[in-house]
Amino acid sequence: MSLIVQKFGGSSVANAESIKRVAKRIVETRKAGNEVVVAVSAMGDTTDDLLDLAHAVAPIPAPREMDMLLSAGERISMALLAMAIESLGHDARSFTGSQAGMITDARHGAARIVDVTPVRLREALDEGAIVIVAGFQGFNRDTKDITTLGRGGSDTTAVALAAALNADICEIYTDVDGIFTADPRVVPKASKIDRITSEEMLELAANGAKVLYIRAVEYARRHGVTLHVRSSFNNNEGTIVYNPSETEPAVEEPMIAGVATDLSEAKITVVGVPDIPGKAAQIFTIVAKTGANIDMIVQNVSAASTGLTDISFTLPKSEGQLVLTALRAEQEETGFKALQYDDQIGKLALVGAGMRTNAGVSAKLFTALFDAGINIEMISTSEIRISVVTRADTINDALRVVHTAFGLDADEEAVVHAGTGR
Repeated sequence: MSLIVQKFGGSSVANAESIKRVAKRIVETRKAGNEVVVAVSAMGDTTDDLLDLAHAVAPIPAPREMDMLLSAGERISMALLAMAIESLGHDARSFTGSQAGMITDARHGAARIVDVTPVRLREALDEGAIVIVAGFQGFNRDTKDITTLGRGGSDTTAVALAAALNADICEIYTDVDGIFTADPRVVPKASKIDRITSEEMLELAANGAKVLYIRAVEYARRHGVTLHVRSSFNNNEGTIVYNPSETEPAVEEPMIAGVATDLSEAKITVVGVPDIPGKAAQIFTIVAKTGANIDMIVQNVSAASTGLTDISFTLPKSEGQLVLTALRAEQEETGFKALQYDDQIGKLALVGAGMRTNAGVSAKLFTALFDAGINIEMISTSEIRISVVTRADTINDALRVVHTAFGLDADEEAVVHAGTGR
């Protein structure tokens, strides 16, 4: 008997009919002789609607109460799904994150899992029940408070349960047929990927691919969990995300696994920085104190006449104003001349383990963008990734021309079965 963890997102349980369809799928997995644990998200746009409601009654809602409110969405889904399974003649038991043993740190809104003690889940499985767990939420032992894991928390919940229960596989159900070489909503002829390494998936997720969240991929890679990303609207095989060191060597990888884009970042340029040792350290120490996550960094060659240089870096738009305020407060001590802020940028990342053994990838990428008249503002690389920053209003065009240039277009258009919410 195999133990399978399944995760269903908000679009998969958006309404009563969808919930009943998901229930049938879960029951089919149980009838095939498997033990089944399910992590479920809130229905459709429930989380966004609750956020809107919170801000309608309080300009700055208390973090503790916000977690109490947002965790209600998944509790609704888990109970309805358990009811639907029961109506099909199978025992189902729903558990909140705390009942399931999802222990987190005390940070509200973006808690991290520190331990998983699924004692009650194992007991329910041993008694023949299908287990339904509310995703996205946990419990802190010190404060005794409910916490939430942040966006993509249900993916992380599913992977953490799979690791703790030593599951055979963790199936992530979504509204597309698997992981594609690009977002099929922007590139209709994106190709479905059959197998991808966790290393490549980590790079794609970190650079804007939304089908899997980076924290879930990190957790799966660290704990050796194999993921199967597939559609909740059909029975087609999806995409296997695997760790070569745990299963099999990744030989003869395709040169490019996929292309991802991200419009959530802004660029700050620190203008006129004295080009002397320690200034970059001083600037980024100020940034670090704000807790901001820096992505790309570029420092220009200093001008011989002035001895000054410019340093540009990208970060999430949500953290931009906080960093600007912190830098302005230290401007006199740091000695830079000015700050520039640009939130109309887009990042494109080309990812593929095959880059290690194939020459000419950079040349082909830059030529494709040049031929399309798209200017590159920043460049960053790793062993298996090349990222560039362009204007936000050209990012979709850039995605399509690069996808075509690397021969990733499929013969037929991809099918997207539902929406992804706000």
